[in-house]
Amino acid sequence: MPTLILLRHGESQWNLENRFTGWVDVPLSPKGDQEAHEAGLKLKPYKFDKAYTSVLKRAIDTLKIVLKVTNQENIPIEYDQALNERHYGALQGKNKAEIGRQYGEEQLKTWRRSFDVPPPNDVTELNPEGISESLKDTAARTLPYFESKILPDLRAGKNLIVAAHGNSLRSIVMSLDGLTREEVLELNIPTGVPLLYLYDKNGNITEHRYL
Repeated sequence: MPTLILLRHGESQWNLENRFTGWVDVPLSPKGDQEAHEAGLKLKPYKFDKAYTSVLKRAIDTLKIVLKVTNQENIPIEYDQALNERHYGALQGKNKAEIGRQYGEEQLKTWRRSFDVPPPNDVTELNPEGISESLKDTAARTLPYFESKILPDLRAGKNLIVAAHGNSLRSIVMSLDGLTREEVLELNIPTGVPLLYLYDKNGNITEHRYL
């Protein structure tokens, strides 16, 4: 029975500081290192054939810690920016509480949790190209990658682990669980907690739960 583990990286330094991170390549915090280690302990009973991760160090480091703890450091790893966090545009590097005070809590929630409203895309030092993504935009790169790369491996019977980010994983879970745009607004993927999906031989999900 093929197994898929979705794992959001451990707490990053900017998670700790309550800042929008997006594509800024910040490291794990000490707590994030510990969360990754604890995820590895939970995943010791599972054997993986392949791993997927974004190209951001907080996801890569989380994966490496897990594979070290589970003694599976030699499995193939595929890195792709399709699994990167949602790009938060001009909000990258900004403190979330300060943005809430400046623009109001409703606007903050819209920028953080809405399906199709992107953050401001002003050109800043941390966003020199003026990019920003909604969850819909994130799904537009994440889901084709999942369907073309990861799903065929599952259908081939492989056991996989995907280390990624809150919003790239929200978009995948929205698809896997059949969530509506309204339901995904309340979906939160916790840091460092493995999410297990079991598949049957026909590629159908038979079980999913946090470990």
